[in-house]
Amino acid sequence: MARPVYIIDGSRTPFLKARSGPGPFTPVDLAVQCGRPLLARQPFAPDAFDQVILGCVNVIADEMNPARVAALRLGMGEAMVAFTVQINCGSGMQSIDTGYRYIREGNADLILAGGAEALSYAPLVWPQQGVRWFAGLATAKGILGKMAAIAKARPGYFKPVIGLERGLTDPITDLNMGQTAEKVGHLFGITRAQSDAYAVESHKRLANAQAQGWLKGEVETAFARDGKFYDHDDGVRADSSVDKLSTLKPVFERPWGQVTAGNSSQITDGASWTILASEEAVAKHGLTPKAVIVDSQWSALDPSIMGLGPVLSSTELLKRNHLSLQDVDTWELNEAFATQVLGCLEAWKDDRFCREVLGLDGAAGEIDRTKLNVDGGAISLGHPVGTSGNRLVLHLVNAMKRLGTKRGIATECIGGGLGGAMLIESV
Repeated sequence: MARPVYIIDGSRTPFLKARSGPGPFTPVDLAVQCGRPLLARQPFAPDAFDQVILGCVNVIADEMNPARVAALRLGMGEAMVAFTVQINCGSGMQSIDTGYRYIREGNADLILAGGAEALSYAPLVWPQQGVRWFAGLATAKGILGKMAAIAKARPGYFKPVIGLERGLTDPITDLNMGQTAEKVGHLFGITRAQSDAYAVESHKRLANAQAQGWLKGEVETAFARDGKFYDHDDGVRADSSVDKLSTLKPVFERPWGQVTAGNSSQITDGASWTILASEEAVAKHGLTPKAVIVDSQWSALDPSIMGLGPVLSSTELLKRNHLSLQDVDTWELNEAFATQVLGCLEAWKDDRFCREVLGLDGAAGEIDRTKLNVDGGAISLGHPVGTSGNRLVLHLVNAMKRLGTKRGIATECIGGGLGGAMLIESV
């Protein structure tokens, strides 16, 4: 029989707006910053874990397999097995899901699952023409050959390509993520005013959560090598308003597009960890679980409408567990774009979509917005790609505990045409 899997604890760094150059922390730096206080408050030694699993998309050359590098820097011992997972935006949730399945099937008892991303360190990439020129220069024979190769150089060969820009463009459809959000918005009639209003609400909710101290115990202060410290998500704009956002120009589809920098997720650096345990580990170490993972689901769809991934994955999760939208008390749906989130909500209300795509008898219904992203989301705090899925689950657990709710779903769209969802219950 499948064993229950508990979420014991977790922590994350503040999410910091990405710099134009390398920021104060690499992915592993971030993982260590929130990992040390998390491990320090546990009643067991760091080497008691069976495995470390870390989601990371933009792995930098100096930190290959960042899960292993982070485990060693966290003092978890040379014998600690650690590996890195990558499923684009879902990587941080994939780490939890992988750990969940190891424990559920009896192959582990205690797992540290996380996500880390430093988009400030996203690489600059040489254009292919430039790479071929360098190769020709390196293999040219003799002085005359070298001079002939040098003479073939063109200015464009030395203009680097922004790796993040290419990484956020789907290689099959050649649409960037913002364009896919525009398509979702067009399909469901989402207006610019609706998107801007949603974005303002996200900032107001996060600002309120910070002011109320609701993120204490979840967000750990990060200390840089130059002595500076970072103790809060710095992308929040408490004074945001629809009037201000309405002045911004569309980024991806000018002049008529709906998606702007103001109603999109922010490019950020950040890390998050969660501790997963079996019943045996709970008893052995005297742990107090916060929640239990009930089920998880990954789904796939046309990459050009990848923003609807949460609708597919969450609906399959609900059907398998004989639940409706209204049976879920608290939702965390990653705010990749306001237009995309609103498109998901409309899809569940659309009779034809629910019948033809989701296989339902009719419209699934409406999610109460007071139950959705109760403390803001990626529009206000940012979207460090490999981390966000982990933060969604961690914050869902903490929000449910604060609100006294029983059942929650964390879900997200994933570049490439995927969606992930996880069903959580309080204990």
